[in-house]
Amino acid sequence: MLFVSYEFIAFTIILFVLYYLLPKKWQWPLLLVASYVFYWIANPYYLIFIGTTTISAFAAGIMMEKAQDRCDLSIKNAKADGSYTSDLKKSLKAKAKASKWKILLISMLFNLGILAVTKYTNFVIDNINKFLSEGSAIKAIDLIIPMGISFYTFKTVGYLIDTYRGTCKAEKNPFKLALFVSFFPQLVQGPISRYGNLSKTLFEPHKFSEKTFTNGFIRILWGYFKKVVIADRIITGVKVLIDTNATDTYYGAYVFVAMFFYAFQLYCDFTGGIDITIGIAQSLGITVEENFNLPYFSKNIKEYWNRWHITMGSWFTDYIFYPLSVDKNMLKLSKWSREHLGKFWGKRLTVYISAFLVWLATGVWHGAAWNFIVWGLMNFVVIMVSQECDPLYEKFHKKFGWKNKAWYGVFEILRTIVLMSLIRMFDCYRDVPLTFKMVGTMFYKFNWNIFVDGSLLKLGLSGADYIVLLAGLAIILTVSIYKYRTKKDIRDGLYKNPWVWYGIMAILLIVTLLFGAYGHGYDATQFIYNQF
Repeated sequence: MLFVSYEFIAFTIILFVLYYLLPKKWQWPLLLVASYVFYWIANPYYLIFIGTTTISAFAAGIMMEKAQDRCDLSIKNAKADGSYTSDLKKSLKAKAKASKWKILLISMLFNLGILAVTKYTNFVIDNINKFLSEGSAIKAIDLIIPMGISFYTFKTVGYLIDTYRGTCKAEKNPFKLALFVSFFPQLVQGPISRYGNLSKTLFEPHKFSEKTFTNGFIRILWGYFKKVVIADRIITGVKVLIDTNATDTYYGAYVFVAMFFYAFQLYCDFTGGIDITIGIAQSLGITVEENFNLPYFSKNIKEYWNRWHITMGSWFTDYIFYPLSVDKNMLKLSKWSREHLGKFWGKRLTVYISAFLVWLATGVWHGAAWNFIVWGLMNFVVIMVSQECDPLYEKFHKKFGWKNKAWYGVFEILRTIVLMSLIRMFDCYRDVPLTFKMVGTMFYKFNWNIFVDGSLLKLGLSGADYIVLLAGLAIILTVSIYKYRTKKDIRDGLYKNPWVWYGIMAILLIVTLLFGAYGHGYDATQFIYNQF
């Protein structure tokens, strides 16, 4: 049941009605039922996987909290009977931590193991077969890959780590934890919520509020506008341009066009889906973390990744990068490198290793293919090189004084967009050597005449399509510039005038219905991040 299907729209409308008609104490149970129905409609077998993940996480959370409670009780009793000493406290805490660590490790290996087996088994088999003769090749296994398994697994692992760290309490109600893991708007493509954040509003009773509901509803419409008017229209051209069977035709300047077409498609597709997710949650009175903050206004790739898929980036930072950085083995390596390799490498080696592993994991998370791994490592290389060049940048800016010039800020933004779009070509062609080859043709197979000879009208997009795309992107740019300059949500200003508020809502709905990319035999395109 896709977000852009009639079934999903009907499903959501019925949920809204029931949610506010039922007694408030039944609101979160209704959401649990709706989430499992949503998942069951996708594939009944998926329930086995998400149910197993939920049950194992619930049991692990309770066991870790009990281990901590036993420790706290022992310390309390020791204080009461006079046997308390600092050494005893230290010993009890160490014992509790060791017990909790074993539970955490087993539960993480179990849940990440499910993800690894379902998503990466055939990738491993395929790479092993490259070293085997044809007769001894291992057959691929027909495995079910549950929808959104990467997202709900990361949510669950985050909950387990937070429980281990004591930053959140273990959930005592298994059905509430089940709702956190399965909350249906987030199953398709995130955001990857933290239990401590989402639980504050997910289980609370919510009274109907016109402002809250309509604020969420207009965000839903905005998401549909970006998805069906822009992303699902421009994808026609993207598919033609990146067809691996037509690389002899669509090279050079065509690759340049594909690069930007895909940049706009991905942005409108992903942010559109997140807008729908956050809008649905907001209409229900639930607060879900923002996942984007004007990423195409970033002036370097590091800033870009602080603005794009924010919850994924913070997950990798908090649960992989920081723990690796302070790991005792890393600290020993840092000390050794300072002594044997000098101050320069002593400061950088462990940071490089931690960052390398994070970006490797990021690439693997995005997909079981080498193009995603190379994509992740390319981000790592560009960010590390950029950081090492910071002293040169400072000297450059000090000499020329361009840093605070408006035109230079625009240049930095365009430079970042181009760099990210180039790296994303690994996602387009899905083949590492082919990607390098096609990107290279932009520089040695000059066919820039395609911009004036009408060739761009032969990509499955008509002149009317280009007009709609340009108008749609202009609207998105206008709204984005308003937010960038004012740091405010445009909806806050619109709501003050009811006529403008409901007029904008009606216009968005009409424009989306009239100019959405449907057509003959239309089948709503899956959101790009569904595959993860």
